[in-house]
Amino acid sequence: MRWIGFLSLVALSECLVTIPLTKIKSMRESLREKDLLRDYLQRHPYSHAYKFLSGEGVTVQPMRNYLDLYYVGTISIGTPPQEFKVIFDTGSADLWVPSIYCSSPICVTHRTFDPRASSTFQSTDRPIELLYGLGNVTGLLGYDDVRVGDLVCKSQAFGLSWLELSMSLEFAAYDGILGLAYPALALRNTTPVFDSMWNQGLISENLFAFYLSSSKENGSVVMFGGVDPSYYRGELQWVPVSEQGYWQVTLDSISMDGKVVGCADSCQAIMDTGTTLVIGPTNSILNILRSISAQNTSTGWYVVSCEAIHSLPDIVFTINGVAYPVPASAYIRRVRARPGGCSQIWDWRDLMGRGSLPPPGGRAVPLQMLPSSPGWEGTSHSTAS
Repeated sequence: MRWIGFLSLVALSECLVTIPLTKIKSMRESLREKDLLRDYLQRHPYSHAYKFLSGEGVTVQPMRNYLDLYYVGTISIGTPPQEFKVIFDTGSADLWVPSIYCSSPICVTHRTFDPRASSTFQSTDRPIELLYGLGNVTGLLGYDDVRVGDLVCKSQAFGLSWLELSMSLEFAAYDGILGLAYPALALRNTTPVFDSMWNQGLISENLFAFYLSSSKENGSVVMFGGVDPSYYRGELQWVPVSEQGYWQVTLDSISMDGKVVGCADSCQAIMDTGTTLVIGPTNSILNILRSISAQNTSTGWYVVSCEAIHSLPDIVFTINGVAYPVPASAYIRRVRARPGGCSQIWDWRDLMGRGSLPPPGGRAVPLQMLPSSPGWEGTSHSTAS
């Protein structure tokens, strides 16, 4: 356990860069309000069957399902810079944006990268294909300068899409995705953006952190090179990464009212900023839903009366021996299109992770709950130095 660190105070450094994030309404909620959700789910079944695939001359990398609420920030690529709205996603490791060569109607509604307009762009003939549950993105691998706040990653690998087959991207309020997972999940022989920041000496600490607001559109941030102590109270609890691929940790147990309802013998979990859902095995999730008397609906979502939120118990996640209580106000979402109704934010799937146990001095995930700040949650992801 030598790679676990405890942080009581992190001083701001000159290299700490903070990127504002904007909370975007759930696409699921938007479709529900327009009475389009049932039809959409029938035509596009939800899937988390992420698998590494390969073909001759093609590199394939799994992507994430962003049907639900997400947080978007702005980056730029090229010289002069071309701006894009992206999701900073700890569940994937690659950066991609639409290109001017994209032939999909979806690309018309998004900003596209023009390599001809960038004096620092380096082309390749390497095709890529990005797959996820609701569609796929194909394109070419390129290299260019990528700016995140004041940080500029020179000759950063990224994908230029030329075909996007996904209805979810058509409705998306973002242009692309910037992955923050381990290099093991990145396209072969490429370096993820965060690792480039560190390798190129752009940040003084090999660390990034998220502060995500669940109560308002603005106020969320992602920080690179340190943690701003004004965003948390008390002590950050550091947790060892169990497998280096996703930000994967060992979850000791899940309990309600002192009774274990999931992960009785511990289980593996992924810290993923790319989804708002808590995803887990069927039996564990159903145990939780039964404990709060949630009712199933025709769309597969479980609902409870909003009036019951104040009487429902906390769900306690115990990680590395520390209990993190989550109140019902955080694990139940109010649904505007359903008068008096609230939906759960749980789904049941098998959690996946790849990699190996980190060596002493390897990466760790610091966690913090903010019980004194209702509506806010703090999460940090870092490399322990």
